[in-house]
Parts: sequence; structure tokens; C-alpha cells
Amino acid sequence: MQRENVVRRSAAKKGAATKSRHYERIRWVGNDVMNLAVFLPNWIGDVAMATPALRALREHFQGAHIIGILKPYVAGVLEGCPWLDDWLFANDGSWSRGVWPTAAALRRRQIDLAVLFPNSFRTAWTAWLGKCRRRVGYARSGRGLLLTDRLDPVRDAAGKLVPSPVIDAYNQLAVACGCSPPSRRMELFTTADDEAAADRVWEQFGLQLYGEIVCLNPGAAFGAAKHWPAEHFAELARRFVDRRRAAVLVLCGPGERMLARQIVVLAGRPGVFSLADQKLSIGLTKACIRRADLLITTDSGPRHFGVAFDRPVITLFGPTYIAWTETYHARSVHIQKKVPCGPCQLRVCPLDHRCMKELLPDEVFAEAEKLVGTRLGGRRSA
Repeated sequence: MQRENVVRRSAAKKGAATKSRHYERIRWVGNDVMNLAVFLPNWIGDVAMATPALRALREHFQGAHIIGILKPYVAGVLEGCPWLDDWLFANDGSWSRGVWPTAAALRRRQIDLAVLFPNSFRTAWTAWLGKCRRRVGYARSGRGLLLTDRLDPVRDAAGKLVPSPVIDAYNQLAVACGCSPPSRRMELFTTADDEAAADRVWEQFGLQLYGEIVCLNPGAAFGAAKHWPAEHFAELARRFVDRRRAAVLVLCGPGERMLARQIVVLAGRPGVFSLADQKLSIGLTKACIRRADLLITTDSGPRHFGVAFDRPVITLFGPTYIAWTETYHARSVHIQKKVPCGPCQLRVCPLDHRCMKELLPDEVFAEAEKLVGTRLGGRRSA
């Protein structure tokens, strides 16, 4: 059967974000299916922030075959989601998942529309080599000529990038593809295996016996500059155990086990536990956060799990601009100390790390009680 493309293109208005033309309507006739490739972000938190746009693409292109192109280590973020028909792992450092093999795989799939969430040249180069018919992305990293639909990032009068919410930038990509403006509601899912793993943790530590569960997330893949001192986390954990009779569960990634154990030891309370000795996965972290009454976290990926599951979240910011990762979540509180040297956006602090050290446990605990109330939280069912 012959495929007919009916595409009405309208020139972008002067000064609008989209430089080129964009889809307004696509109609497919016959038995062929539209093939849509979504190049997903490379950071765990960014993948979560891309979910409103991804959901909008699925709703708009209901009959399309949508393939997600992503690094293997972020796949767990989207496990259980209903928006992708296929996965293609790419860009993990191995030759077999490099630019040329990925481009060849895209050619075989005859991609009609590629949506590029990452701003890298590599991503656009891959889509271009893969002969993706339409390539929608931001004109950054010198890749504008490789795109068919180019969006401008937010810049000031001097042309410098202005810190602005990534979630809004991702939503604009969906709009450029013809979607109605997406909501900002992030959404994630857990699988039966994720929940079973969390059940084992709850049973091992007896967490079902506590009236309130507080998850602490001390890690940050970005770099040590985002870390809040372990001593501060331990003191905060003692506050929750002593004053609210809560259980505290310290989350961690594979490279953060020692940090989680350290916090438990420093806290010195029987109600403080960690995932350090569990079989770790992104799915387990999601399932634990989904059950929590409160998440207190550094500015790192799991912070966005709390938002996606609509849990109360307190985020401790240090070297990074809050504006980049604003999620517009009504149950979130951001805390950041104003210091002369920040926000610096550095991965490792070259000075005394004052932006995080001067943020004290008492301040965080006070904000927590404002957010969740001074009464003990009722036990949430798993």
C-alpha cells in the first residue's frame, strides 16, 4: 500500500522559537505506520523531566511506532511506561552502539520523524546519518544544519544561555512536532519486579510498622559539589527518628553504598536504614520513593522520581541554578544558601563548599515540618 503524507507547513513567526517550519497535521493512509524516533536525555533526572513531552508525542501520534533511543543506564527510569513501542540502546561507549551502528539501525527502520532531546552534535549527526526524514531539536553545539526543524534556546541580549526550565524546553519540542502544549506533570511507573523488591526491603527492616517513612537521597552523579555533608544527613535522620518516630531509609546508587552506610553509622539510631546492601536498581529506588511520606534529596536524578509520584520533596541545592530543573511541583520545596561564589555550576568545589556546608540540618527539618505538617504522618499502604 502506498503511504500518503499530508503535511501543512506554516512559516514560523518572526522571533518565535522555531526557526524552520513544523508539522501541523500528518495523515497516514494504507497499512504503513509512521516511524518516530525519540532520542532521550542522557541523565536520569532529565529523562523524568522529558515524560510530559513523551506522553504528548504518544497521544498525538497514536498510530505511530515510537522507538526510544537511549543509554542503557537510564532505561530503568522508563520501565513500565506505555509510550514506547521499542528501545534502541546507543552511545554507551561501545563500538556496537556508537554513531554508525545506531545510524544503520535507524536507516533500516525508515524513521519519518526524529525528536532530539539531547543538545549534542553527536545526536543530530546520528539522526542525519540515519536518514531520519524530519529531525527536530535545538540549534546548539553547532548542529543547526543537521536539523530540519530548529528551535532556539533561551538566551539573553548578549547571546548567553539563560537558566530556564528544561521541562519547558522539552515540551516545546513536542509542540514543534504538532502536539498541543503538554502539561508539566511528570509521570513514572513501577513494575511488578520493582514493587516486589521494595516489599522485601520493607519486610527486612519492618518499615510497615512505622507511621512515617522518610527517604534520604545523598548522592549525585553530577559531582561532589552537589553533596550535602554526611554528618548533616545523619543529624537530620536523628531529628526524624527522635522527634517524629519516623523510619529513615537512605537511598543510594551502586557507587554510593559507602556513603549510605556512613550516614546510618553516624546517625546511630535503630530507625535509620539504607539500601547499601540490597540488589540496587533504578526500579527499586522508584518503588521506595513512591511509598515514602517525604523525600529529602540533593539536586540529583531521584529527586524527580518524587515529583513524578507526587510525593513531598525537599531538594538541597548548592552549585546549580534552580531554574534549570524547576518542575513546578506544588509539593516541592527548594533550599539554597546564597553565597558570593555561587551558583558556580562546577562539579567539584575549588574552595570550601560553603553553599552546602552552611545549609544546616535544623533548617531542613523546619522546612520538612512546614511541608508535611507537625503531626506524625499516617502509614501509607504499599
